[in-house]
Amino acid sequence: MKLLKTVLLAAAIALPAAPASFAATPDNLLVVAQNIDDIVAIDPAQAYEFSSGELVTNVYDRLVQYDAEDPTVLAPGLATEWQADAEAKTITFTMRDDATFHSGNPVRAEDVVFSFARVIKLNLTPAFILAQLGWTAENVDDMVTAEGNKVTVKYEGEFSPAFVLNVLAARPASIVDEKTVMANEADGDMGNKWLNANSAGSGPFELTGYRAGEMVRFAANPNYFKGAPKVEGVVIRHVAEAATQQLLLQSGDVDMARNLTPDQISGISAENIKVETYPQAAVHFLSFNQKVEALQPAAVWEAARYLVNYEGMVNSFLKGQMEIHQAFWPKGFPGSYDETPYSYDPEKAKQILADAGVETPISVTLDVINSTPFTDMAQSLQASFAEAGINFDIIPGTGSQVITKYRERSHEAMLLYWGPDFMDPHSNAKAFAYNSDNSDDNYQATTTWRNAWAVPAELNEKTMQALSESDPQKRNEIYVDLQEQVQEKSPIVIMFQAAYQVAMDKDVNGYVNGATSDFVYYRLVSKD
Repeated sequence: MKLLKTVLLAAAIALPAAPASFAATPDNLLVVAQNIDDIVAIDPAQAYEFSSGELVTNVYDRLVQYDAEDPTVLAPGLATEWQADAEAKTITFTMRDDATFHSGNPVRAEDVVFSFARVIKLNLTPAFILAQLGWTAENVDDMVTAEGNKVTVKYEGEFSPAFVLNVLAARPASIVDEKTVMANEADGDMGNKWLNANSAGSGPFELTGYRAGEMVRFAANPNYFKGAPKVEGVVIRHVAEAATQQLLLQSGDVDMARNLTPDQISGISAENIKVETYPQAAVHFLSFNQKVEALQPAAVWEAARYLVNYEGMVNSFLKGQMEIHQAFWPKGFPGSYDETPYSYDPEKAKQILADAGVETPISVTLDVINSTPFTDMAQSLQASFAEAGINFDIIPGTGSQVITKYRERSHEAMLLYWGPDFMDPHSNAKAFAYNSDNSDDNYQATTTWRNAWAVPAELNEKTMQALSESDPQKRNEIYVDLQEQVQEKSPIVIMFQAAYQVAMDKDVNGYVNGATSDFVYYRLVSKD
């Protein structure tokens, strides 16, 4: 059964009809089944959804970027080298001379200046990432300048150059073709409407077709400065239902299914299909609101770390979805702390509580998003914590209901997850190890403030020290130390790091799925 044969050939690439014995997907084309209905925008200055991040990464380049060869290493992109002056708060980039846009226009230093200024002046959803550097619509033309093949970036704030580089490796720092974009400007929108249906990048793939909620089509860029992709094109078909994705993969109509459920993954038995697992950046945690007197003793926090049945969960209903990780920065990136010293030991937990004079039983409400696997996790925690006399009353709610309570600090215990806005450890350190003003009227989008945890001054100071440390090795060492301290003594119990499973034809090789949607790469994919 060739369910999408006609549609794929029409939408993807013009080829003669293949005999029925052949696979439905051409050898030079990767066909992906994926739910992409989250896409709102594909202009890099506006794109903020998971699926749009994948699109932007494959079509555009940045001055510096995490790339397919190793998505954990910050590498040269459109810049071949850079010189940082931490004292002057400047970084000067040297542009490569062998990069061209898909239009054929050379990539110029002026395109970088235009791209950064465009993000700030349009001031759409992801603009805050670049605005952290002290850039405004009024000053950005002075903060980013070009001379010859050099781009000089200035920034304000006590930031290390490493932090600034990670900001410039984020999605809104993608470089667009100024000449093409401005040729399609309408009503002063700096090409925004046009770029939400087209592309103007220099990346390994060119966007050749996009229909919202239907499909994305890429064509390989044969002139890419790192070498042409191994396939001539990629077609991403919007397939919302996981069961349909599975059927298409098993029938040979697609090469890859991106959204199968754990049950479907475990049920795959076809010899021609393989499953790959990729660690993700999101960390899952249990936290205790410090406005609740019974949850304030540090012994409660310590005991809690021995009341999570880590192995039991990852070996059963979380299998393939999560792995044990007990620190706030995800494994696989510089500055991560990967030790997991805590395991399920209810007897030890009871002893910790008894030694500290904590009276049990303790009754606590536990807010949780009412969907799998979160409700299953909550029930596991309910059972294991009861062993030590901590009784959870589970309160399920929609994602918006749960997060609203968290932001209001009106919860008692909370089961949630956290992912960084961009891949710099400060993004999570600020969330888990910093809270210099715990007052109710000082709202902060951090786990520390939302749990009313008045972080010790030492941790606050160390978090800001790491942000400004210019030596990369020393900076990573500070983050490791911060994670050790938060892991040992805080009302936030980090339990797992998410994992993502992708089912694909066994002949598909070279697919790279890094820790976030911005690190999904098709350039190295081949179909053997």
